[in-house]
Amino acid sequence: MSSLDAKFARLGADNAPGQEVRQNADDLKSMMRGDTIPGTPVDFSHGDVDAFEPTPGARAAWEAGFEEGGSQAYTEYRGAAAIRADVAASLAAFTGAPVDPVDELIITPGTQGALFLALGAVVDRGTKVAIMEPDYFANRKLVAFFGGEIMPVALHYHADAPQRGPDLGQLEAAFKAGAEVLVFSTPNNPTGVVTPEDAITEIARLAAEHNVTVIVDQLYSRLRYSGETYTHMRACANRPENLITIMGPSKTESLSGFRLGVAFGSAPLIDRMEKLQAIVSLRAAGYSQAALKTWFHEPEGWMETRIAQHEAIRDDLLKIFRDAGFPTASPQAGSYLFPELPELVVSPEDFVRLLRLQAGVTVTPGSEFSPHTRSSVRLNFSQDHAASVAAAHRIVDMVERYRA
Repeated sequence: MSSLDAKFARLGADNAPGQEVRQNADDLKSMMRGDTIPGTPVDFSHGDVDAFEPTPGARAAWEAGFEEGGSQAYTEYRGAAAIRADVAASLAAFTGAPVDPVDELIITPGTQGALFLALGAVVDRGTKVAIMEPDYFANRKLVAFFGGEIMPVALHYHADAPQRGPDLGQLEAAFKAGAEVLVFSTPNNPTGVVTPEDAITEIARLAAEHNVTVIVDQLYSRLRYSGETYTHMRACANRPENLITIMGPSKTESLSGFRLGVAFGSAPLIDRMEKLQAIVSLRAAGYSQAALKTWFHEPEGWMETRIAQHEAIRDDLLKIFRDAGFPTASPQAGSYLFPELPELVVSPEDFVRLLRLQAGVTVTPGSEFSPHTRSSVRLNFSQDHAASVAAAHRIVDMVERYRA
């Protein structure tokens, strides 16, 4: 295998959301136990925009952008100036720190695009990058793709952890050992853990002290459950000079099909990201950018209702998995559950494929998020409530069928 073949093999897209249909199931026949379990198919690998419709007015805003023609289709590489100004004002109010729409913000093709640009702007061959485990799978894959060196930092997320969040001792050790970049998500994907205020403050202080660039993925920071608070690093008094925050309306607001993301922060890094975007995608799709005019401008009570709906699904699924004896941390925000399954007679990866084949339930294997979480699976429970509950029961039934 050539070095290039090996490089791309490590990206392994077979378990990515939407890619499961490309998996070959022929080798599963000899492992199968029992018949198929009937029920409405549920794809927990991503949210269901049919169950939770996009924000009101998004389609009308897109259509208005289409009617504008070239002026909306061919914006600056970093996005239409008027839209950036509106988004910057909303993000400044939300995060508690000003955002310069001219120099400190770029609109990207989804938050995945923002993550690619941000890491591409700061990771070179040999760059040491601190990464939480578990955390979003693209973090590790992109760092490896750009030639960086991963320095793992444990994330404590189990319900019995003294304090949920990153291991600050390991993080400081990584910084002292030469880590130049930290990338992490909060709320965490896949566990739903929100990094607490004291930890965010300390991470900001340590990063500033060691001159570390921080990329923080806050995609689910609007979808916070009852009693939960959130601290934005960019609002910390002692924050690192090079800080990029990534957000977007694709999840909580169900605008994933528009492929919109936003990165904001250090102007020199935003400049680098724009140069990279210019040779990768030119810009976020021009007509889609118009849908950002609805972001943070939802009707009164709309977000509260959406949060309550997700909280109800979360609580029902938590009860099902915990009653079955699967250790499952309660997400503080976002729409992910990360139950830990017992030992099975098949590998965790094969069980995920069997689950899809025999029970019509698609989940993401835990090995995508850390080499230490193979026994877990990730579920995006932004789904039809009744269908998700029924699918969770089928997961339990399948575990019992294949329990060691």
